[in-house]
Amino acid sequence: MAGVHRNPHRNPYYLGCPVWACEHWRGGLFTAKATRREWLEQYATVFSTVEVNSTFYALPDRATVQRWADSTPNGFRFALKLPRNVSHEKRLQNVVGEMRAFLSLLDILRQADRSGPAFLQLPPDFSAREWPALERFVMALPKEFEFAVEVRHLDWFDRGEWENRLNDLLAESGIDRCYLDSRALYSKPPGDEHERISQTRKPKSPFRTELTGQSPLVRIVGRNNPDEVLPWWEEWAEVVAGWIAQGLTPYVFTHAPDDTFAPELGRRFHQLLRQHVPELATMPDWPGKRERKERPVQKTLF
Repeated sequence: MAGVHRNPHRNPYYLGCPVWACEHWRGGLFTAKATRREWLEQYATVFSTVEVNSTFYALPDRATVQRWADSTPNGFRFALKLPRNVSHEKRLQNVVGEMRAFLSLLDILRQADRSGPAFLQLPPDFSAREWPALERFVMALPKEFEFAVEVRHLDWFDRGEWENRLNDLLAESGIDRCYLDSRALYSKPPGDEHERISQTRKPKSPFRTELTGQSPLVRIVGRNNPDEVLPWWEEWAEVVAGWIAQGLTPYVFTHAPDDTFAPELGRRFHQLLRQHVPELATMPDWPGKRERKERPVQKTLF
């Protein structure tokens, strides 16, 4: 059931990055010589959830998903993105086979107590004209899994009929909205090539914080300089603190144009949230940074 799980670091919310495999994290989030097979295990000692965007492009085999579960602590959460052949190619229609395959992987994670909200990201041109397909799809989702829905077309942000219909449908189904906030990214011209590319790809969805379920999911897109995201991170920290006070279990994913900086954006967010929720545990030491602290200093004769 949504909202009843506690994360492995005993905090009332889940914090993660859009990936766990980034070689540039060696020596920081990862130890200097960590192998690819060790990355997820080390990532999960610090963060309590992760987006799995790769499932949008292709589904892994069952053995791979089981290995993910075995590499993470009890209560860690994987948030898998629904496949594009469901959301973009078939646009939620006639997808029984595709959903059966996807749900079989979710079930592996559910049985291992590793399943977070699977999120449906609708294409930018998926408008209110396709409401019947969206309504049928959402109402058919199985209740034993958690889901969130991310919409991008402006019809769903009209503060009127269609946004109300969407929110009512999700609330009646116990499904959360997934919010992507790219305001920080677009707050100034790009500072490097990663930011330039990201500004051509990320949507400018209107800011929203309405609730439809027990585990609101937020994907906040920052910049590669963590100091430049402070106003938006502070705003979200206050919102998330309010959700926690209501007994909800939010999921927060910090994105950077260059994944290198995503963990630091997450660390900054957690620090800001602790100002509102001081009982939160501090973020665990990063394995790479801990390794440097513990490395013995070589003695010399002089």
